[in-house]
Amino acid sequence: MTRITNLISSFLFALILFSSSIAHAKEESVNKHDGIEVVVNINEAGAEELKTLLIGVGNSKAQAIVDYRKVNGKFAAVDDLSNVKGIGAKLVEKNRSRIIL
Repeated sequence: MTRITNLISSFLFALILFSSSIAHAKEESVNKHDGIEVVVNINEAGAEELKTLLIGVGNSKAQAIVDYRKVNGKFAAVDDLSNVKGIGAKLVEKNRSRIIL
């Protein structure tokens, strides 16, 4: 019985280590594509570029960013992106490393 418990414990430990390394690799691949760091200037990018390069941003949010910029001018800080309707602090945090001004 002890051997089976040890075997199961070892298996679960190995599974946890393996899954954490996959999560880390996935996180790194989100910010890089083929070794190129993904960045987007939210003050200059068009809707198509925003939609393609920002995580969690589709057609409507990308267009909302462009429309907000037309009415209010350039973003002064990355956190100002959360002033756009439909863009919250969580979405800004997901994309913080990708956004430049």
